[in-house]
Amino acid sequence: MQLKRLFTTVGAKGRRNYLNTQKKYEVIRTILYFAISISLFAAGYIQTGEKTNLLTIVAVLGCLPASKSAVSAIMYLRFVSCSEQSAAEIESHSQGLQCLYDMVFTSYKKAFRVSHLAVRGNCVCGFSEDVNFEENEFYRHIHPILKSDGHQGVTVKIFVNLAKYTERLEQMKTLEADEDKTQAILGTLKSVAL
Repeated sequence: MQLKRLFTTVGAKGRRNYLNTQKKYEVIRTILYFAISISLFAAGYIQTGEKTNLLTIVAVLGCLPASKSAVSAIMYLRFVSCSEQSAAEIESHSQGLQCLYDMVFTSYKKAFRVSHLAVRGNCVCGFSEDVNFEENEFYRHIHPILKSDGHQGVTVKIFVNLAKYTERLEQMKTLEADEDKTQAILGTLKSVAL
């Protein structure tokens, strides 16, 4: 039952504990892929007594998706989900807002972990538990992405102080909401996140 629940929540980008769940999924998938390749190689060797056989070729080709899965697992292993304490505090202030958890945005130079994002109209606010979060570098990365996807005049602010972030969430509730615009921005943010 636990494994079934794990696999049904995989792919739910933006949900609470997404990174921790995805991490488990990627590791399990990588182990399975390599196990299949190893078992094919072993079966071919046992059957023929030689390393050069058709199953060896299939096993080597099976290492390609296994290696790709290993790279993905390594990427997810680098990050952690939003802490339970922060998530509980955020949830008490974010009712009525469109929110995303555990978003990781990668640029050529750096990866930016944003524990929580809230979107309302043209306003995007986020909270990062990474105390070394480079706000200006993140803004230089995310603004061109939003503009190229047709979102003009979007303001983005990332907080590293939870109290200030929850205060901003309360202020965001008073903003006028354009649901179509909010959903479009959420879609863009999900599409460019890990």
